[in-house]
Amino acid sequence: MITASLWGQQKAYVFSLQEAQDYAVANNKTLKIARSQAALSDKQVDEAIAGGLPQINGSLDFNTNFNYELDFNPGGGSTEPPDINYSLLDAGDYEVLKVLQQMSAPAEGGGIVLEDRTNASVQISQLFFSGQYWTGIKLAKIGRNIAEKNINLTALDIKESVVDTYYLILITQDYLRIIDENIENLEEVFKHTSDMAYAGLAEQTDADQIQVNLSQVKNSKKAMDRNLQLNFNILRFLLGLEINEEIVLTDEIEQLLPALEHQSLAMPMLDVEQNPTYQIMLEQETLSEKSIDLEKWAYAPTLTGFYSYTKKLMTSGFDLSPNNVAGFSLSVPIFSGGTRYSRVSQAKIQLDQTRLNKEQLEEQLKLQDRQLTYNLKSSYENYLTQKESVVVAKRVYESINNKYRLGILSSLDLTQANTNYLQAENNYITSIMELLQSKLALDKLYNNL
Repeated sequence: MITASLWGQQKAYVFSLQEAQDYAVANNKTLKIARSQAALSDKQVDEAIAGGLPQINGSLDFNTNFNYELDFNPGGGSTEPPDINYSLLDAGDYEVLKVLQQMSAPAEGGGIVLEDRTNASVQISQLFFSGQYWTGIKLAKIGRNIAEKNINLTALDIKESVVDTYYLILITQDYLRIIDENIENLEEVFKHTSDMAYAGLAEQTDADQIQVNLSQVKNSKKAMDRNLQLNFNILRFLLGLEINEEIVLTDEIEQLLPALEHQSLAMPMLDVEQNPTYQIMLEQETLSEKSIDLEKWAYAPTLTGFYSYTKKLMTSGFDLSPNNVAGFSLSVPIFSGGTRYSRVSQAKIQLDQTRLNKEQLEEQLKLQDRQLTYNLKSSYENYLTQKESVVVAKRVYESINNKYRLGILSSLDLTQANTNYLQAENNYITSIMELLQSKLALDKLYNNL
């Protein structure tokens, strides 16, 4: 793609067919959305992996009891601890009692004041075993592969649309050149006929008839001009350009046709695995298989470990909690009422459906291959026929035009010959478009754009 200055002011984007495709792949907004979805899938893989890495969390807690006094002698009796038979206590009870006795130095009110507490803690946890974790990572990676292949499929669709629109613009421009030449010829004939009618050598109705035919051709030109602008707007949209950007196309139909005219129409056999839609279906099948594994791993236990350290910044005298805590947690699924079995069964059914869809898609692609190959051959044969018809129609029109100028034939014969010639040109242009579109459809099917 290059830019060129038009009239020293506005710059235009200049594209060959290949440059237009490349520019669309880089700038089309639909493709940008597909790429952002793939980037999102990459982050989802990272998220799935991060779930099994060490998790570190910190917290800062503050508690106040509003100086609540823990009263050990609510009846107003002695604050001395009662006599206790220590031989009846086990080791744990003895230690607790010992702490309480140490804390029982009576406050002025005969109890213990619970002061404010502030703790800062750090907890580290680590997943040691979970079958669903590893399967989840595989599912996330498959999702990323599907997103990447969807980019390829979207790019293929965009390329097809760009090529098809590029063809339409070239075809329309060619047809407009033919109409301009025809208008020029008809204006010359109309002037000649009007002069003859003024001189009394021809009927005024002959001039009127030619004028009507000329008006019809001019109206056709206006409609084609509007279609041309519409196609340019579509191309701008596909390329990601603003609506007011100027575009110049460098390729011409004459450059594109020889390859089709001389190519062998015996197309190679379709390799379905090269088709982007089929590639996505293969990934969907793998995704369904891993989904079964994910549900089966729900029967397996999950083992995690943790360690917690608490720094006591403010504490009361009544504090029995340790600073360091570590442990393991083993979660063993025992009975779910048939929920896990139902989910495994559903995943198996979905896998069967995916495989049936894959088989159906393969059959459809092979059928499409045969149909498109048939269409290409038919389009090529029709193109050759219409090409010859244009040569004949033009020769007939020129012959009738010469005879009309000599006064041998009427204006009705001339206008009819002109209509036939324009129809032949239109049929020829249409056959070119059908031929190009047939080849384009096969190239897309073979992922060859």
